[in-house]
Amino acid sequence: MSNPHSFTTMIPASIVTALEHDEQTPEHWAVRASLLWKHRRLLARVTMIAFLVSLSLAFLIPKRYKSSGSIMPPDQQSSGAMMLAALAHSSSLGGLGSLASGLLGTHTSTALFINLLHSGTVSGHLIDRFQLQHLYRNRYRVDTAKHLARLTTVTEDKKSGVITVEVEDEDPVRARDMAQAYLEELNKLVTQTSASSAHRERVFIEGRLHSVAADLERAQLELSEFSSKNSTIDIKEQTHAMVDAGARLQAEMLVAQSGLESLRQIYGDGNVRVRESEARIASLQHDLEKMTGSSAALVPGAVGGSGAKSDAEDKGELYPPLRQLPRLAVPYADLYRRVRVQETVYELLTQQYEMARVEEAKDVPVVSVIDTPGIPEKKSFPPRLLLTLALTFLVLAATATLILIRDYWSKVDNDNPGKMFASEVLLAVRRRTRSIVVRRGVA
Repeated sequence: MSNPHSFTTMIPASIVTALEHDEQTPEHWAVRASLLWKHRRLLARVTMIAFLVSLSLAFLIPKRYKSSGSIMPPDQQSSGAMMLAALAHSSSLGGLGSLASGLLGTHTSTALFINLLHSGTVSGHLIDRFQLQHLYRNRYRVDTAKHLARLTTVTEDKKSGVITVEVEDEDPVRARDMAQAYLEELNKLVTQTSASSAHRERVFIEGRLHSVAADLERAQLELSEFSSKNSTIDIKEQTHAMVDAGARLQAEMLVAQSGLESLRQIYGDGNVRVRESEARIASLQHDLEKMTGSSAALVPGAVGGSGAKSDAEDKGELYPPLRQLPRLAVPYADLYRRVRVQETVYELLTQQYEMARVEEAKDVPVVSVIDTPGIPEKKSFPPRLLLTLALTFLVLAATATLILIRDYWSKVDNDNPGKMFASEVLLAVRRRTRSIVVRRGVA
């Protein structure tokens, strides 16, 4: 096995030895300062060149503008209960479904909103809306999403729960529009994934309302068809009117019959007045029989409102016979009851539907915007002065370090194995570099 300290005898070891020897001298800082002072012209030139190059690079870097907006999420109880089922089964939100299990634990609605802002759904809509794949010159959407994520910052205030969305872009107007788009897409996503109890109740009542409306229309049509074919408008009132009219006819007929007997005894059967009285009695008898009607069963299909026509419709009568009213009362009452039941149910469902809509509007969380994103007036990146000074200082420090290392390296003995090895390595690197340059020049 080789000596573990053999590698330390190479280039680093020689430099370290020289440094240790120099540090043992009380005047080592003065020596270094004197060495750098000797090369002050070189350091000044390098500093000036580095400053100019750094300043040029700082101005070549495109400006970025940052626009921000603040939102306040709704209470945890409303938003957490609303999105629990939606996020657990939503395939479009990717890994956000795992948040559903945490809603009943320590996750708050603020954390949920932050994850929604970072979701693939929101970023995908922004990529399509602003054509970011072409703007960022990325071949794949996943790279575009990563680029957008680097330019977007979402922070949370732990005390107040306020969420701040910051977006950087080279165009200040587009930065404002993208920040506003984040808030709009978040609001759309929250509304679309609404699965609250009030929403489900509203959907159920709405379906029942349509069904009951169809049943009510069908029942009304059946009742109107039955009433039209059987001349039934109000069975109860019609019965009272028919009984009263029949009673009056019978009374008139009894009076006419009494008068007829008196006229026969006085004038005989061939008198004109006797024949006139007989004709009137016959007319009253006919009207009474017509009003009374027959007790035979109704024509099949007349009660149901379809099929064959009833006697009243065939004869063009304005009202049904008195003896048929009890038969018509039962189907009429059944149809009328169905209409009234459907009307009552429809009224109740209409009231519940309006209440459910109000509750749903209360339960669906809407993102409350505190600060609307505006057009930034000052750039946020790059800090040109700081960048120029930092690069200039780094170049100056690197140049000074190279001068010191070169001085230390010159003091190392030429017979030192480390220096000899380093010389061989540098010579091989130069030859390799030269051969590559020659090949490219020939090609």
